[in-house]
Amino acid sequence: LHEPYRRQRQMCIRDSSESIGKLPLKVQQYTPAQGIRVAREHLFYRMLNERPNRYMPASTFWATMELCRNHYGNAYAWIDTRDPKRPQLWPMDPKCVQVWYDDAQLLGDVPNVYYRYSTPRGTITLGSEEVLHFKSHHTLDGLVGVSVREQLADTINGGAKAQAMLNKMYENGMTAKAVLQYTGSLKDANVDALTRGIEAYAKGAMRDKGVENLIPLPLGMTLTPLNVKLADSQFVELSQFSALQIASAFGVKPYQVGDYTKSSYASAEAQQLSFLTDTLLFILTGYEQE
Repeated sequence: LHEPYRRQRQMCIRDSSESIGKLPLKVQQYTPAQGIRVAREHLFYRMLNERPNRYMPASTFWATMELCRNHYGNAYAWIDTRDPKRPQLWPMDPKCVQVWYDDAQLLGDVPNVYYRYSTPRGTITLGSEEVLHFKSHHTLDGLVGVSVREQLADTINGGAKAQAMLNKMYENGMTAKAVLQYTGSLKDANVDALTRGIEAYAKGAMRDKGVENLIPLPLGMTLTPLNVKLADSQFVELSQFSALQIASAFGVKPYQVGDYTKSSYASAEAQQLSFLTDTLLFILTGYEQE
């Protein structure tokens, strides 16, 4: 990815990950006498709300899950119950996980979903009840999610080409192609030498010799630039549209990535409420159900 689109994607992932990471995750219990209450004495309360494992606080762990869910389309965590008194959750590298559906019943007595995790010590096979699997909002089979990068492949490729064109114009001193008109005939070698010399002056390669804004031409020659105006090609509008598409795919509002051109919210509270209901609510529902 080119730098502007990489920054745009990083901002979207940061907003989503930080929003999930700073929310409390509580274990609740319903009793006829007390109704819904926070079950602080539950075995999993501290693991989910404070310390999923001995190396990570809860905010870091859940932010990591959300980052992997967006970046790779899937986030996995191993439920470690080897110590019954202190269960732990360990994040799994999504690049090393394969999801298998054992419809042929080769690994068990009933069809089930298995997770094949490649480690330096070998491959580990885990059952569906041993892994927390959080998918992106886009999935084709219900088993694995599709990353935002794959969903926006065409948009990102088009934006990368647009940025490459702009970078090339900067390298050329914001000058586009030009037509050199002359009378008479020149040999190919002379034409090549002449055009290379003019191009060097146009790109500013002679700046070290004190020549920066002038292009010398032999008598009888005319240089006619073929100007490509960014305004005419709507370069700014297309770049902004691509950035909004990336933000929309993550469910991030434009104002959260610095675009206030179409902000119509009456207050910051209304902005946050819209982000909660339109973006976070579906994500939180998926986390809760998993």
